[in-house]
Amino acid sequence: MQKQNILFNLDDTLSYCNRYFNLVIDEFADQMMAWFESITEEDIKQKQLQLDVAAISEHGLKSDRFPESFVGTYKYYCDLTGREKKKDEIQYLRELGFTVFEIPVEPIPYMNETLQRLKEEGHELYLHTGGDEANQHRKITQLELTTYFEHRIFISEHKDTTALSDILKTIKADPNVTWMVGNSLRTDIVPALETGIHAIYIPAESEWKYNLVDVDVEHSSLFITVDSLQEVPDLIYKRIQDPIM
Repeated sequence: MQKQNILFNLDDTLSYCNRYFNLVIDEFADQMMAWFESITEEDIKQKQLQLDVAAISEHGLKSDRFPESFVGTYKYYCDLTGREKKKDEIQYLRELGFTVFEIPVEPIPYMNETLQRLKEEGHELYLHTGGDEANQHRKITQLELTTYFEHRIFISEHKDTTALSDILKTIKADPNVTWMVGNSLRTDIVPALETGIHAIYIPAESEWKYNLVDVDVEHSSLFITVDSLQEVPDLIYKRIQDPIM
């Protein structure tokens, strides 16, 4: 079987992620509604999302961006309503935001089986994940992912086409036998197609709006959507057997 280079995203591709953020955002919204009785849950969540996404262009996917979106939302509504900003409340919200990075991660169903099969079939597996080093290494350690990826792990605070292009140069990958597998249209699929490699899109159970963009890229590589992680090995096997699929 012809060896393929297969890059996997981590969050919401190999392990659950957004579900934990949603739980903490719900707790944040409940507290905010207790402090600001005139503000709706939807307004609170929309403002938090707006601030969180807006900060990515400057700070990338660093962990402290998320707690600061709580603080920014709180300050915004204090200014809007005339409520006094209190240091203890700001500190509480900042600490609440950081709790999301303490929750033990859970693998997506068939994570181990999928990676083990691809490894046994002789493919070269890479991990390309977005975030800061400490938090992503925490997840990698909990999931024991070095079993499959060894040292072939790349962590990008700004996960985009430039980051992927640099990785492909580093590993000297042939685009014809290289794949990106992920749930983010913005940070996985579009960069893959723009760098000329194949892309496998696996929609997440609950998607972060930042990840959802139109895929308007001219490409000659494959762009395939599957429903689950466990479909990936058969899809790649079929491609090897039938290169013109």
